[in-house]
Amino acid sequence: MFVKICGITSENEGLLAVAMGADALGFLFAPSPRRISPAKAADIARRVPANVLTVGVFRDEAPGVVVEIMLKTRLRAAQLHGHESPAATREIRAQVPFVIKAFPAASPEIGKAGEYGADVILIDAQNPGTGEVFDWALAERSAGGRRVILAGGLTPDNVAAAIAQTRPWGVDVSSGVESAPGRKDPRLVRSFVRAAKAADEASNATPGHDSGLYDWSAAGGSV
Repeated sequence: MFVKICGITSENEGLLAVAMGADALGFLFAPSPRRISPAKAADIARRVPANVLTVGVFRDEAPGVVVEIMLKTRLRAAQLHGHESPAATREIRAQVPFVIKAFPAASPEIGKAGEYGADVILIDAQNPGTGEVFDWALAERSAGGRRVILAGGLTPDNVAAAIAQTRPWGVDVSSGVESAPGRKDPRLVRSFVRAAKAADEASNATPGHDSGLYDWSAAGGSV
């Protein structure tokens, strides 16, 4: 189970999440209480082990700006969390080793996900990034055999149920492991990662379940 802790704002938070077993760290470059400068994100990412994916999160940013920031920060994946078109997504993917494209759970665009050329899709609430819980059945129906990261209102208390119902490839959390906006709580991070990994082990024997993690080294490492 791929577990991404998003909205990292400090080195201590990033290293804490890694120590707790996170597979990826997300750095927000879009308007948010968790927004971080490219320079600070780059400084944190340099201290993150190579087996942990560092992700720059963008919303409705021009492809050229996304690629420029990715080159400057040397983060290893871009997450597009806005209304990016298939053409814009493919343009970014041509220059970035790994791309996650986010969609609201009820979006008709999910059915066209293959046109975007992203490596993985992320399914979030109707208002992405708000931490709202949505009907997980929407994500279950939308997967269609694709690798899906589930987000939106996940917490240590509900992540196991979400995984059992939707059987995603990964889960993404930000506000669900915070004591205040932009402040990660060590106990909540640990509980979330443990609950997600345990739920994945429980469903691993289910036919059709794909829990294999992506081989970052095969993706060419950094940008």
